[in-house]
Amino acid sequence: MKISARNVLKGKVVSVEKGATTAHVKIEIAGGQLVTASITNESVDSLKLTVGGEAYAVVKSSDVLVAVD
Repeated sequence: MKISARNVLKGKVVSVEKGATTAHVKIEIAGGQLVTASITNESVDSLKLTVGGEAYAVVKSSDVLVAVD
């Protein structure tokens, strides 16, 4: 796989929760941290995502926001 994004985090799928059109996929990366992605149900099926399978969380963002109370 070649991709232009620099933030590629390899991990293991720990949950896939499908909704009406969108799924929430949780990927456990190094250190036990969780990354959650919202993707279409069609993408879940196309990527054949299953709990326990390997996947990559690819983060591409032009902005990072930080907030405090």
